[in-house]
Amino acid sequence: MNVDVRSSKTDAEKVLARAFAATRDKLPGKGAVAALREDAFKRFDVRGLPHRRIEEWKYTDLRALMREAKPLADPAGTKPKDVGIAPVAKHIDATLVTIVNGRYEPSWGNSDVSDPRITLAELFKFLAENPEYKLGQTPGSDDTALSLNTALMTGGVALRVRKGTSAKKPIHIAHVFFGDAAAAVYPRSLVIVEPDAQLTVIESYCGPQGLDYQVNSALELVIGDGAQVTHIKIGCDGDQALRVSSLGVTVGGEANYKDFAFTLGGAVVRNQTFVRFSGEGTVGLIDGASLLRGKQHVDNTLVVNHAAGGCFNRDRFKSVLDDESHAIFQGKIIVEPHAQKTDAKMMTRALILSDEAEADNKPELEIFADDVQCGHGATAGPLDKTLKFYLMSRGIPENEAEALLIRAFIGEVVEDVTHEALREAIMVAALEWLGNGP
Repeated sequence: MNVDVRSSKTDAEKVLARAFAATRDKLPGKGAVAALREDAFKRFDVRGLPHRRIEEWKYTDLRALMREAKPLADPAGTKPKDVGIAPVAKHIDATLVTIVNGRYEPSWGNSDVSDPRITLAELFKFLAENPEYKLGQTPGSDDTALSLNTALMTGGVALRVRKGTSAKKPIHIAHVFFGDAAAAVYPRSLVIVEPDAQLTVIESYCGPQGLDYQVNSALELVIGDGAQVTHIKIGCDGDQALRVSSLGVTVGGEANYKDFAFTLGGAVVRNQTFVRFSGEGTVGLIDGASLLRGKQHVDNTLVVNHAAGGCFNRDRFKSVLDDESHAIFQGKIIVEPHAQKTDAKMMTRALILSDEAEADNKPELEIFADDVQCGHGATAGPLDKTLKFYLMSRGIPENEAEALLIRAFIGEVVEDVTHEALREAIMVAALEWLGNGP
C-alpha cells in the first residue's frame, strides 16, 4: 500500500493560508491578476516556507527564522511630518516614489515626472490599462518566496522609460514601514526601460527600530536593447525586521546593466537577484556590500543566466562581520550552450572582525558552452595584521588603522557607484557604522 507522506504545516504557514483565504477577494487586481495570485498561492501552499533542505535556501532557513507570520499591514493613513526614508538615500536629488506599508502613496513623496516619455502609475492601474504585459515573466518567478509575494502583493508602482529617453535624475522607490504594531507588507513593482533609454533607479528600505515587522518585496526590471540602467538597493531596515527582497532582471542585447546592493540594517535580510542576459554583447556589473554586527543575518543570493553570447559580466560582493553576525553569499553563473564568447567572473570576500561571526560563501558555475572565459573565487578572514602594523607604525591609532583598512576593503565595490552623491552617502554611512563618521 502506498501512503502519501506530507510534512505538517508550521504555525506561520497556517496563518499565511488563512490570510490569503480572507483577503483573496479584497486584494487589488482582477481577471489575469487574480488568476496569477491563485496559481502562485497553490505553488506556495505545496512547498511551504523555504527551508534548509532546499539548496538555494540552505543557509537561510526561513521556516525556522520566521516562526510567526504577521498580519497584513493596514494602509498608512495620514502623512507624518518626517517620512522615514532610509537615511543613506534621503537627501539624494531624485524623483521620490513612496511605497508605504506595501502600497503606493504618491502624497508621501515627490513623484511628479515632468518628462512625458517617462510614465509612473500605480501597479494594478498599469496592468489594467496594459493587459498585454504579463506579470511574473522575469527570472526567478519559480522561487517560493516570490510566489508568496505574488499571492499577497498589495501594491506598488509601474515605471516605464520610453525608447531613447534619458531620465534627468534618479527615480527613488522608497519602501517605508509605518505603524506601532508589527505587520507584514508585500509590495510589488515593475520597471520597464525601453531600447536605448537610460535610467538610475534607487530602491531603499526603512522602518522603525524595536519592531519585528516583515517585508516580502519584489521588483521586475525589464531592460531593452542598448539601454543603460543602474539599480541601487539600500537596506536600512529596523533592527528586528525580517526582509526578503526579490529582483528579477531581463536584459536585452548591447545593453549596460549595473547593480549595487548595500545592507546595513535588519535582523534577517535576504537580497535575491535573478538576471537573464537574453541579448548578445551586453555588459553587466553586479556588486554588493554588507556591514553586519550583533546577530544580524544577511543573505545575498545571485543567479546570472547567460542565454546569449558575447556578454561580459563581473560580480563582486563584500561583507564585514562583527559580533555574532552571519553573512551568506550564494552565487551561480549559468552559461547556456549557445552563449559562446561569454566572459563572466564572480568573487566574494568576507572580512571577519570577531571569532563568533560566520561567513558562508558558495559561488558556482554551470557551463554548457565550450568557448568561454569564466571563473569564481571566495575568501574569508580577519584584517591583514601586516597592513595594520604598517599603518600603526606610521603613528595611526589602532582603531583608526582598522577603520582605514575596512573602508578600503568595501571601497573597491562602492567606488563603482557612478552617482557621486549616493556614492559619498554610502561611504559616510560606512564610516558611521565604523564609529568614525561626522
